[in-house]
Amino acid sequence: MIIKVCGMTRSEDVALCDHLGINLLGFIFHPQSPRKCSPDWVATQKPKQALKVGVFVNQDTEEIAAIAKESGLDLLQLHGHQSPKQCLALGPDRVIKALWPQRYADTESLEADLEAYAPVCRAFLFDSGTSGGGHGQQLDITKLENLDPGWVWYLAGGLGPHNIISVKNCGASGFDLNSGLESAPGIKDHQKIKQVYTMLRGKS
Repeated sequence: MIIKVCGMTRSEDVALCDHLGINLLGFIFHPQSPRKCSPDWVATQKPKQALKVGVFVNQDTEEIAAIAKESGLDLLQLHGHQSPKQCLALGPDRVIKALWPQRYADTESLEADLEAYAPVCRAFLFDSGTSGGGHGQQLDITKLENLDPGWVWYLAGGLGPHNIISVKNCGASGFDLNSGLESAPGIKDHQKIKQVYTMLRGKS
């Protein structure tokens, strides 16, 4: 099971997550986000185990590639309207493509987009809402009940110690947590991170 903590803005939060064994750390490069960080700061963050994930909304391929290089990113999480062709150009082995199940009328429509992006993505992220990210609202997982179990996808949307157990066995390959682990935007609550880690991995 993959655990991702997103919206990193402080070195002490990066260090704690890396020490615990969190798999992925998210650094947001969307200009309007209260958790936006700069490429030069992200470049100074050098976790020993966790992979660094850059989160982008509607930046174009060239900007994403430039930020990825400057920041030393391992993976790229795309929350915008990037096409399969753009994902291919950025590297299929490092792209996590966000999709919003609430946009789709039925499972077949969602799986049609999954089929289109699967050759150019390493995984998908299912978020709440119908676009962007950072909504802080939980996704209605009944939307995913009929999904083919073979897809690799992570669940996002308002997750934290208060509700992670209720979705732990929903079929997700991993969980992406942000606002549910904070005391304020970009300020992670270390106790909540430890709680969630214990709930998902069964150890402290």
